[in-house]
Amino acid sequence: MNTSALGTFVAVACLVATGTAATGTPTVLVGDPANGKRVFFADGCFYCHGTTGAGGGNAGPRLAPDPLPLDVVRTKVRTVSGRMPVYSPAVLQDSEIKDIVAYLQSIPAGKPAKDIPLLNR
Repeated sequence: MNTSALGTFVAVACLVATGTAATGTPTVLVGDPANGKRVFFADGCFYCHGTTGAGGGNAGPRLAPDPLPLDVVRTKVRTVSGRMPVYSPAVLQDSEIKDIVAYLQSIPAGKPAKDIPLLNR
């Protein structure tokens, strides 16, 4: 892995782990969450990532809460990578990707396990 690729990998790993930009600031995005939800379901994202972006099992990775920044998501959607299909701009416009990320940002985090009585017996 060259230095540039390693730097990109580290930056993406940081974003996946923290849900924040490499600077430590929360990711902020303006988009239409309602349209993002519509596109997320209409284009079949939920088949792999779940209806709330939780992923899991043999499905795609967790996307929400705290999704990756728009530019990282756009790159992932537009580039061949693993089992993730490529969506060209003719199929999924940049504005729709922005809306999907806004939808994922709108999904609240679940309760921590310590706050669920059944899990603490």
